[in-house]
Amino acid sequence: MKKIAKLLALILITTVPVLAQTKNPNNMEKRIINPWQWQDKRSYVQAVEVKHVESTLYVSGQTAINADGISSNEDMKSQLIQALQNLEQVISEAGYECKGIVRLNIYTTSTAELWPHFQIFQDWIAKHDVKQALTLLEVKSLFETLKVELEATVVK
Repeated sequence: MKKIAKLLALILITTVPVLAQTKNPNNMEKRIINPWQWQDKRSYVQAVEVKHVESTLYVSGQTAINADGISSNEDMKSQLIQALQNLEQVISEAGYECKGIVRLNIYTTSTAELWPHFQIFQDWIAKHDVKQALTLLEVKSLFETLKVELEATVVK
């Protein structure tokens, strides 16, 4: 009986560390849920399931505010470009990648002004291979002179 116990202990001591190395629970898995295909042309997905996340970053709304804290009073196109640049900077400085965005909310003071420049957003999404759930809301106003704000949830 003691020999069996020693043999089992030896097997456990030698195999458990090997099994622990081969099974990494932190391999993030993303599953996209799209019951339809029409949303593909609009650069978003219906739902994103994420498993085995190492960490999550909740990014405050990023707008066209420069490094000195001055809000832009430029047009929608310029503000959208600056907001995307600011979003990308926050994400990368936090040690994440834009492709890890799983949720993105867009707030705008005018969807009519945003639509002609929506391709800028779609190109940015494609460049970073982002597959995110998306909500777009038209709001009465944003801070100071701002016209568009991007709020994201990012995982790795």
